[in-house]
Amino acid sequence: MTVIILITLFFIILRFTVTLFNFISDPKLRRVGKHYTDKVSILIPARNEAGNILTLLQSIHQQDYQHYEVLVLDDGSTDDTYAVCSKFAQAHAQFKVIKGAELPAGWIGKNFACHQLALQADGDYLLFLDADEQVQPGLINSAVHRMHTGSLGLLSLFANQQMQTLGENLVVPLMHFILLNLLPVRLISLVKNPSVAAASGQFMLFDAPVYHQQQWHKAVKDKVVEDVEIMRLIKAKAYNGEALLANGMISCRMYKSYTEALAGFSKNFLAAFNYSIFGFLTYLLLVIIFPMMLVMTLNLPLILFMCGLIVLTRIMISLTSGQNALYNVLLHPLQMTNMMIVAFISIQKYLTKTTVWKGRRI
Repeated sequence: MTVIILITLFFIILRFTVTLFNFISDPKLRRVGKHYTDKVSILIPARNEAGNILTLLQSIHQQDYQHYEVLVLDDGSTDDTYAVCSKFAQAHAQFKVIKGAELPAGWIGKNFACHQLALQADGDYLLFLDADEQVQPGLINSAVHRMHTGSLGLLSLFANQQMQTLGENLVVPLMHFILLNLLPVRLISLVKNPSVAAASGQFMLFDAPVYHQQQWHKAVKDKVVEDVEIMRLIKAKAYNGEALLANGMISCRMYKSYTEALAGFSKNFLAAFNYSIFGFLTYLLLVIIFPMMLVMTLNLPLILFMCGLIVLTRIMISLTSGQNALYNVLLHPLQMTNMMIVAFISIQKYLTKTTVWKGRRI
């Protein structure tokens, strides 16, 4: 039991240190006053997004960057996605909607949609966005500034997450919890080793000439977590890559219910651990099981010390990611319970090869 206590405390202190580094270094996209004129191709893959995408299109039209084009690819939608986008495009010259081709064997749907969009784009930069997002003024100009100053092949942003139901608050904060609790985000750009990589497919801004040369989405055509895989390739090919928090300039409501959140996170969680079930279970052991065992010792000073670090960690992560700190502290036990549920579903679907997303088996 002594060994378990020592391992638990060491890992909690280590995660607290990583979180503190992220809190102090504040890895966010900064707003800039300098204005750029590079053409940005905004590329949006959309499958059954009729209820979401109009908000994104309107927010793009209302932002303050002028030199852009918007291409929306309808990826075999069975709802009114194409009609909604076409109607908007008819009234806005910089917007265009195209029909996606049939999904070839060996491709993940989103990756093929992004590949097709890139073939149609002629901007200096290619910006891939998800259809359920909303952008704010300053986003594109600030992102282009980072591409210039960092000579980046890829800039990825972790969007601020909108959560309106209890079910969403029980699951969605886990994304920033794992990111900011395990990885010093600034190291993604500072360390050139491909193993230090993270990215979010919700915002991927590429240097267009490099993208067209390397065809990044084709290179990861069968990868579920294509964003992280592309960042690894970017670094492996000796290009510069950076990932930052969006700093309120882009937001997303990923899921609209508890069941949607469980399904979405179970699709991605195991892939984030490179499909290592052992690595995933080890993480859960250190984050959830061992702390519970420490509580069972009834050693009050150790319990208070551990709980204090956990509370401080949740507060720092919440403030850094723009989430409600009180909610995350109070809901922490339930969020950890849901992490176990997501783990079980993710492993079960992976072993039985029954992962399905938007009507397609992955």
